[in-house]
Amino acid sequence: MKVHYAWLVVAVVFVMTMGTAGIRSIPGVLFIPLEEDFGWSRATLSLAVSVNLLLYGLCGPFAASIMERVGTRRLMVGGLLLLGGAVALTTQMQEAWQLILLWGVLVGLGSGSMAGWMAATISNRWFVNRRGLVVGILTAGGATGQLIFLPLLASVAVSLGWRPAVAIVAAVCLLAIIPVLLIVRNYPRDVGALPFGAKSPEDAPPVPPRPTGSPFVNALKTLRGCAGNRDFRLLAGSFFICGASTNGLIGTHLIPASMEHGIPEVTAAGFLAVIGVFDIVGTTLSGWLSDRYSNRWLLVWYYSLRGLALLFLPYAYGTGYFGLGLFVVFYGLDWVATVPPTVRLTADIFGRQNAGTVFAWILAAHQLGAATIAFSAGALRTWLGDYQAAFMIAGVLCLIAAGLVIRIGQSSRSDAPLRPLTLTPDAPPAVG
Repeated sequence: MKVHYAWLVVAVVFVMTMGTAGIRSIPGVLFIPLEEDFGWSRATLSLAVSVNLLLYGLCGPFAASIMERVGTRRLMVGGLLLLGGAVALTTQMQEAWQLILLWGVLVGLGSGSMAGWMAATISNRWFVNRRGLVVGILTAGGATGQLIFLPLLASVAVSLGWRPAVAIVAAVCLLAIIPVLLIVRNYPRDVGALPFGAKSPEDAPPVPPRPTGSPFVNALKTLRGCAGNRDFRLLAGSFFICGASTNGLIGTHLIPASMEHGIPEVTAAGFLAVIGVFDIVGTTLSGWLSDRYSNRWLLVWYYSLRGLALLFLPYAYGTGYFGLGLFVVFYGLDWVATVPPTVRLTADIFGRQNAGTVFAWILAAHQLGAATIAFSAGALRTWLGDYQAAFMIAGVLCLIAAGLVIRIGQSSRSDAPLRPLTLTPDAPPAVG
């Protein structure tokens, strides 16, 4: 049976996501080695990660708009070149400002050009059916990269030093350019195919005309068009908390927090890698569920369970490996399971043709949350001497997020169905 070309595109984007996940895995592994080599404080290192996460999010909407102009393949190749070059240069840094410039600014911009909004774009362009599953698979690519790279990078950093570990990631990133050049195209029509699940051209979503004007202005017009919509604000607000409770806190600080409780670095990296294992299961399952059940209620469950897991984490350190194992399993299943339902709600509310750029703005809120807590947790650790307050605050925020998402699509007390909204350059959508 012939494989539909859409699945080849998914496979390549999955591999690319794995490579960029390796880059996002580095900070937690390098915190202690960089402190020992250069004497930089935890707050300084957290500032570089915070800048990275912030630009990773803010770059996304503009990158999505640029992609409409230059095409998916060119954007991905340019992002991978920037990432590989910037990461390679970090092996030569000697000053803290160089870390902030290379890791904070350049790596942040490069990774943001291929952020989670890409999954929304690929699923809505190339698929009529299984869109939630595709988003789940592509999102799980990050967890797969985390699973592969974290133990490897931690082991290399311990045995050979942090510079060889960074060089490995730079090489993988540059090698990922090859399958992107060979396989990735903008639309199914570019290879003479229909989207997966389409029986006729009428089933395929319309291809929007090539945008005119500045891509930066177009991205800002999209934000202006949806910012007045209550559902957009609820999605962005809850995703702010999602970022704060995942890659901003756990992805950045779990390894150094574990090391401070006497857990070796490689073992701590193994915990984060195992979270990635369960995330692959949880996110893929979440994509399947988002095609079949209420995405709003799925988000309520996800945020509630994540909040309880984070509230348990400070106590888990006191129970030894058993308690940490419980945290890893339950938190891992929920790591980024929020992405498929959020993407699906974005497409349902704002229309599939707008899903990529609108979700990029929602993802910007995610990364703003991640950047905020990445720095704040490091500052709290410097001030209070441990991470307990940061973990507890994140847990409470997740419970607040569960209260936010329950209101999505609810114009009154009745359970009104979601309706697509039309975005135009000059008129904002009606308030949902």
